[in-house]
Amino acid sequence: MDDEAEAPIAARALPPVGNANFAWVQHIVHHLAPTGVAGFVLANGSMSSNQSGEGEIRKNLIEADLVDCMVALPGQLFYSTQIPACLWFLARDRKNGKFRDRRGHVLFIDARKLGRMVDRTHRELTDEDIARIANTYHAWRRAGRPSVAEGGMPESDRSEKDAGEYKDIPGFCKSATLEEIRKHGHVLTPGRYVGAEAQQDDGEPFEEKMKRLVAQLREQQAEAAKLDAAIAANLKELGYGG
Repeated sequence: MDDEAEAPIAARALPPVGNANFAWVQHIVHHLAPTGVAGFVLANGSMSSNQSGEGEIRKNLIEADLVDCMVALPGQLFYSTQIPACLWFLARDRKNGKFRDRRGHVLFIDARKLGRMVDRTHRELTDEDIARIANTYHAWRRAGRPSVAEGGMPESDRSEKDAGEYKDIPGFCKSATLEEIRKHGHVLTPGRYVGAEAQQDDGEPFEEKMKRLVAQLREQQAEAAKLDAAIAANLKELGYGG
C-alpha cells in the first residue's frame, strides 16, 4: 500500500486515548484493497463527536471521499447494550467500473423508525426492513448503470438486480453532496440530511380544517372551565374554598 495514499487518513489525527473506535476505522481503511468496501457498526456518537480529534478524523475520511453510506439504526437492537448505533460503509475507489461514479456524494439512510418490538426492551428489524435498507443502498450505487440483462452488471451481482430505481425519500434517504456535508460541519447524522417525512394530504381544505379545529378547541376550553368550576365547588364544601 502506498504510504502517501494513507497520509490524509492515518497521519493527520490521532484517535483519542480510551476510545478505540476511530483507531479501528483507520486500521480498516489502511487494509482496504484498492477497490475494497468495508461496513461496520459504531455508536451514534461517531457521526457527530468532535472530542479528542474524532471530528478531525471523520472530516479526513469525508474529504478523502471514502464515506459511501451512513445508516442510522433504531434503538434497542442489541441485547448487550441500549446505546443507539449506526452503520458505516466505506469504499476505497468510488469511481470503479463495477458501480456508478459516486465521488462527491454520500448516501444517508434514517432507519430509526423501522423494526418491531419483540419484547418490552428489544427491537428487531424484519426481513422487509433489511431488504428496504439494502435495496436503497444497492439502487443508489447502481443508479444510471445498465441492468444485468443490458450487460452493465456482472451476473454474480444479483443483489443489485432487483434493487429498483433510487430516489430521495423525505424522512428516509438522501443522496447528499460533499458541499452539503461541509455546511453541516462534517457531521454524518442522517437525520440532518433526509429531512422530515412527507405528510399525507387528507383532502380537507385548509380553511375548513382550521374552522373545525378552532371549534374543537372552544369546546375543550368550555369543558375545562366546567371542570375547574366543579373542582372549586368541591374544595369549598371541604372548607378549602378561597
